[in-house]
Parts: sequence; C-alpha cells; structure tokens
Amino acid sequence: MANLKELRSRITSVSSTMQITSAMKMVSAAKLNKAQMAITAMRPYADKLTELLQSLSSSLEGDSASAYAEQREVNKVLVVAIASNRGLAGAFNSNIVKGVRELYENEYAGKQVDFVTIGKKVNDVVSKTHTVVANKSEVFDDLTFTNVAAIAEELMQFFTSGAYDKIVIVYNKFRNAASQDVTTEQFLPIIPITGDDADVNLDYLFEPSKEEIVEQLIPKSLKTQLYKALRDSFASEHGARMTAMHKATDNATELRDALKLSYNKARQASITNEILEIVGGAEALNN
Repeated sequence: MANLKELRSRITSVSSTMQITSAMKMVSAAKLNKAQMAITAMRPYADKLTELLQSLSSSLEGDSASAYAEQREVNKVLVVAIASNRGLAGAFNSNIVKGVRELYENEYAGKQVDFVTIGKKVNDVVSKTHTVVANKSEVFDDLTFTNVAAIAEELMQFFTSGAYDKIVIVYNKFRNAASQDVTTEQFLPIIPITGDDADVNLDYLFEPSKEEIVEQLIPKSLKTQLYKALRDSFASEHGARMTAMHKATDNATELRDALKLSYNKARQASITNEILEIVGGAEALNN
C-alpha cells in the first residue's frame, strides 16, 4: 500500500505541475502575439533609418563628420547584454551568456570589456567576472521608447566622452516562436557604408543641410536601434517561454500517464494478492 500511496502522491504532484506549465504557456502565447506584432511593424522602419544614416554619415568628411562615427583604436569595449528578468524560457538566457563569453574570450581578448546589463539573469552571471557599469533590468517593467531612449543617451555619452572606443549590443533576435538568433550588433561608432552603396543618396536634396540632418537624426536612430533590440528580445523571450512550457506540459502529460499506468498495475496486483489470500484462507479453513 505504501507503493500505491507514493504513486498517488507523484501523480498529484505531476498534475499540478502540468496545470502550471499549461497556464504559463497560454500567458506567454498571449503576450507573444502582441510583442510579435510590435517588432514586425517596427523592424522595417528601424532598419531603413539605420541604413539611411549610415549612408549619409559616410558621405560627411573632415570637420563635418559626426562624433558618433569616429573610428578609434579599440582598447575599451562596452557590451550591452540583453536577456530577461525571469527564467523558465529554455536556453533563452544561457544563449546570451554564451554569446557574451565568446566576445570577451575571443574577439575582444586582451581588451578591457565592461558591461551594461538589461535582464537580471545575465546580470547575475556577468557581474561575477566583469565590471557592470549599469544594470537596467527595470526597463522591462515598462518597456517604452522614452525609457529606452534614456539608456541610449547614456550609451552615447559613454562613447563621445571617450570612456569606450566601441559599444556593441548582444540580444536574441526574434525569428518565430520556436527560434531565436543570438545577434551581435555594433551600436557605436556608426558603421559607414563603403563602396558603391555609399553613393546611393547622392540625388537627395537636403534642407537645411546634410550635416544638420545627420546630427539631429543620428541620436534618434541610435535610440530606435536599441529599442528595436529590446523589442526583439522581448518577443523572443515570450516565444522561448511558450515553447519551453509547451514541451514541459507534454512531458508532464507523458509522465502522468506513465504513473497512472504503473498505479493501475500496482493496484491490480494488490487486489489480486488480496483475493488470493482470501481464497487461500478459505481453503485452509475448509481443510
């Protein structure tokens, strides 16, 4: 009977877990739908704005060149690592940790690498081995363009002041609910467009002037780039969590069914043994 009691307890426990994972899956699916629409609508605008300003910046020379496009020898690198504040999202957070580890161990080996973390999970890991100059995990509590713009302004100040020679963003780029790509984007300095693509905007007429337009739009473009990365990561998080909870629910269902089968077999064996004992006792009395 102790075995049956243990099986009943495990069945109850697995069933409760299955209900929780199923509920989390539905919540993430609802949030994913909204987040996916937001990033799908924003991505073409952000990409085109970045492309336009890269082209304009590459056409400015000498004193007219933007401070945000200044190319320096890279000795100090600031990595903006974007993950999430919560777990239960499969490999979502661990992939970001792996991505930033590859950067400071390979591409930026021997250089000073500091971090701005957005997401408690990546901050908990990175802060143990590297300097975290700022933790902006609270931005996920209210993910608006205004709040993200304030972070982007700090990053721009880090670059223009000379505190860092290069700033890159590492985040999960949303592809679909089941797939996210760890992406590393250069935030500053602005990457100039070279070759034939640099002449794509020669037929444009600028008013008041190309220099003034670039200086006004570059900060907006950088804020938009960071906001897009956060929106991408936000949608990826819910996609990863929905997929993880879907798999967890399926696994819990299989385990529950297997436990129920074991319980029924054990119960049947127990009943059979009891019947045999009763029959054996009756025969003993008759003899």
